[in-house]
This record gives sequence, structure tokens and C-alpha cells, in this order.
Amino acid sequence: MYTSSANVAERRLAPPSLAISTVIFALRSDGPSGRKALWLPLVRRIREPYKGLWALPGGPLVHDESLQDAAARNLRDTTGLAPEYLEQLYAFGGLHRSPTQRVVSIVYWALVQPTEAALADESENVRWFHADRLDELAFDHNAIVDYALWRLRNKMAYSSIAYHLLGEFFTLAQVREVYEAVLDCRLDPANFRRQLKATPEIEATGEYLQGGKHRPPRLYRFTGAPGLGPDNRSTP
Repeated sequence: MYTSSANVAERRLAPPSLAISTVIFALRSDGPSGRKALWLPLVRRIREPYKGLWALPGGPLVHDESLQDAAARNLRDTTGLAPEYLEQLYAFGGLHRSPTQRVVSIVYWALVQPTEAALADESENVRWFHADRLDELAFDHNAIVDYALWRLRNKMAYSSIAYHLLGEFFTLAQVREVYEAVLDCRLDPANFRRQLKATPEIEATGEYLQGGKHRPPRLYRFTGAPGLGPDNRSTP
């Protein structure tokens, strides 16, 4: 087990360290079935503590950066991603999050469209994982991911958050795929379609999705203001 060279008294007197971590959600195909599921990129730790375990992208907060800028920089440096939507999620400051020192993490979450997710860097130490099938992660990052999933699933019921996981134009079936992936359940296509078409912010376009074997479906767009809600605005 990894232990710090600092003794207990030294660790108690040392000020807490501030860090930034980010949970990035994207829709990707879930194996041969082709069904969409929520995935997120993780970074393998290359030093102690928890060397070899996977962790959320992140790093220490430096003096001349805002929280939002630090989250964006860490994402860019580790995954190559620059999500259009980056929102503060929560602060995690448990007493025993790290075996070496007290660490308080300001956690952000990002929702990326498929075209954005396809641009993410992948390597031996950066890889995408199914959000609901994670093994043990470093620190308390399993609990952080669970909390982010819980928040996301709750917000699906009353906000327009789903549209951050879609492109500008989409089919009604693609919206249903988002809801099914996030909520991890099957929805009745006919009922879901009726509900969407009754939503004022869903606007039909004159365009159709091309390339399929059957009659091309109509493309729609969201005309409202996508967001996580006024209770979760970013903090500089």
C-alpha cells in the first residue's frame, strides 16, 4: 500500500490541495447490438498514489486560472477535447480521498456530441469506458461518476440537457436513443414520438437524413436554450 513520506502531524498541518476533475459523457455504440450507451474517457495514472488505476481527467488548480479555464485546460491536455458545454457539478472534499494529503476537487462535467467525441485522443493511457460498467477507479472517482450519472438522469426529466449529446440537426429516433442511453431503459417509440412532436422547442426542418435503406427520416432542431438549469451555473 502506498504511504506518504510525510508523517501524520505534517499532513494534518498542511493546507488542503485544490484540484479540478471532469466527467465527460458522450453517446457511443454499445458493442455489436449498435445500441447507444453513455461512455466517458478515463486517464491511467502513471504515478503513485493509485499507480496503474484509471481516473477522471484532471489535475491541480494553479494560481492564475479560473476554475472553468483549469477544467478546460486539463481536458485539452489529457484528451484533446474542447467541449462546447462545460458545467460545474460539485465539490468533493472527503477527509480520506487521498492517502498522501487532503485534496478538495472541484468537479466539472461535459456533454459532448458524437462528432466531438470522435476527436478525442486515445492511447495506452487514455481510453473510453462504458459509464455503467466501471471497475475500481483511483481515489473516490467511482462515487463521482455515480453522482454525475444520478444528476444527469434526474435532469433528463425537466431540462433540455439531452440536446447537448446531439448535433444541431437530429431525427426523433436519435433523441429517443439519447433518453434510452441515459436512463438505461427502453421507451415506447410511438408515445415518445408524440410527446416530442408536441414540444414547442422541437422544430421540423425541410431536410431529411440520407444514407439509409428505408424512407429517410425528417431532421429536426431544438430552438430553445439547452442547459442544465439555473441551479447549476458555472462558477468562475
